[in-house]
Amino acid sequence: MNFLFPLLAVFIWSINAIVSKLSATAIDPAAISFYRWLLALIALTPVALPGVWRHRHEIRRVWWRLFVLGLLGMVLYQSLAYYAAHSVSALFMGILNALIPLLTVLLSVVVLRLAPTRGIAFGSVISFAGLVWLVSAGDPLRLLQHGLGKGEMMMFVASASYALYGVLTKRWSLTLPNWQSLYMQIFFGVLLLLPGFLRAPDVSLNADNIPLVLFAGLGASLIAPYLWIQGVMRLGASNTSLFMNLMPIITAVIAVIFLHEQLHSYHFIGGGLTLFGVWLAQTLKTPLRRQVLKTSAEAE
Repeated sequence: MNFLFPLLAVFIWSINAIVSKLSATAIDPAAISFYRWLLALIALTPVALPGVWRHRHEIRRVWWRLFVLGLLGMVLYQSLAYYAAHSVSALFMGILNALIPLLTVLLSVVVLRLAPTRGIAFGSVISFAGLVWLVSAGDPLRLLQHGLGKGEMMMFVASASYALYGVLTKRWSLTLPNWQSLYMQIFFGVLLLLPGFLRAPDVSLNADNIPLVLFAGLGASLIAPYLWIQGVMRLGASNTSLFMNLMPIITAVIAVIFLHEQLHSYHFIGGGLTLFGVWLAQTLKTPLRRQVLKTSAEAE
């Protein structure tokens, strides 16, 4: 039954892609971004604040790292997704979110000096081809003529931001407990989101957008991360990460049923290639360098 933890987390995050799409017509992106993390901060305060006080000296030492993580994970990743939802489908958002594990691996090669594998090399090429097919709606020539749309670019930057967030979290290996670290990242995220919130033309809450804020602030921001952490503890990081591949599938089903979004052939082809590339990068662990050296030796 341990598999239920990451599965439920992915299910909540998949629903959150739908929530992001619904928010495009219900609330200003700057408003839901701020309200979401403010709600999470308030809900987490009774649990995390005593520990934050106990670890205040360590927090003072690494505050700038927590600031950067808050910028990447709470501000750029989430806020850009809300802005992108104005012009891209929930289906597209789900597929781009599934690209995060591959982007994490690619950034790990550079930042963590992770040894490249054949899976990373082949998976990157295949996922890139799938992404081009998806973004161009099956017509790559049109993409060359008109370039990436604003929403597509925002979603890619959002996914890359969260991938970098994961890589830096691993590199810095903060000694703070998980909840205290998350609390401080959310705190800095709220501070960074405040100027945009104050400049937003309409930040009113009503019966249409309050449920969206509640789900994003509690479900996607606190409950899903808790379930994911439990999954990592029980199954290991590698096995748990495989569940992320289910996100575009779950998102697609929900988007078709509740948002009446249309599935096209380019979704299946582009999304399938993208996911296959991600799967290759995660599972094909043969070192690329060994293959290169073997080829050189045979040539001699």
